Amino acid sequence: MTTGVLWHTARMELEGSRVLVTGASRGIGAALAEELAAAGALVVLLGRDASALEGVAHRVDGVPLVADLADPAQVSGLVDRIEAQEGPIDVLVNNAAIDSAGEFVDLEQEQVEALYRVNLLTPVELCRQVLPGMLERGCGHIVNVSSLAAFSAFPGIAIYGSSKAGLTQFTAGLSADLRGRPVGTTIVELGPAATGMMDRVSSHQPTADSFARLHRLRLLAEVPLQSAARATVQAVRAGRRHVRLPRRAAVAAELAAAPRRTTEWLLTGISHQQKR
Repeated sequence: MTTGVLWHTARMELEGSRVLVTGASRGIGAALAEELAAAGALVVLLGRDASALEGVAHRVDGVPLVADLADPAQVSGLVDRIEAQEGPIDVLVNNAAIDSAGEFVDLEQEQVEALYRVNLLTPVELCRQVLPGMLERGCGHIVNVSSLAAFSAFPGIAIYGSSKAGLTQFTAGLSADLRGRPVGTTIVELGPAATGMMDRVSSHQPTADSFARLHRLRLLAEVPLQSAARATVQAVRAGRRHVRLPRRAAVAAELAAAPRRTTEWLLTGISHQQKR
């Protein structure tokens, strides 16, 4: 098993669906775009690097759109503009992220604010923008790509880890809001993957040493991009709430989620929808 499941959400048919993937120019975003296209979806690719986006779009027969998700002005009304141009978004994949490695005291205010905006505020805002249409149409799915750093504290990545922890907790709360409705959520919690982001994060020696120790203890393993993308697409299709890779870290993720699971159990039977 590659996923942990608390309850199933709505299953999603990807054949003929329209999927928006942020941070789609490289890494896990590009792998997700390829896997989604192979499943029959029309993929809209969002990112800052126009040339790289064009390359991925050519491979997946998708639509490249350039936007800076750190700019609130560009994010404002973004879903409406995309849907007016391309049609309704059936699946939103919030994958774009900024990494940061180094001593927290050495970071500038602008660096901290940009990271929280791209990693947390913008995904939350895009969810807010896309949900009304999904609910009105009676179908949709939201994927938020988080990290195992959301529940493990490593030196050098305090703001990155906390931004992903916020995204994980937000997705759990959103899932509670949507329980019983025709829109599903999936949170993807990944360990180190073969991306440029991991190379940059590991450039800070305390962070690199921490990862190396967990690798030696066989508590971490590199996550192949295609495996992560394939597991995510399968989760969307099946309406599963979690993807956790590598598998050996899934137990720790389940333990970290235990308070949320307990609350969900205690609230069984309570309507999560506002009476109108």
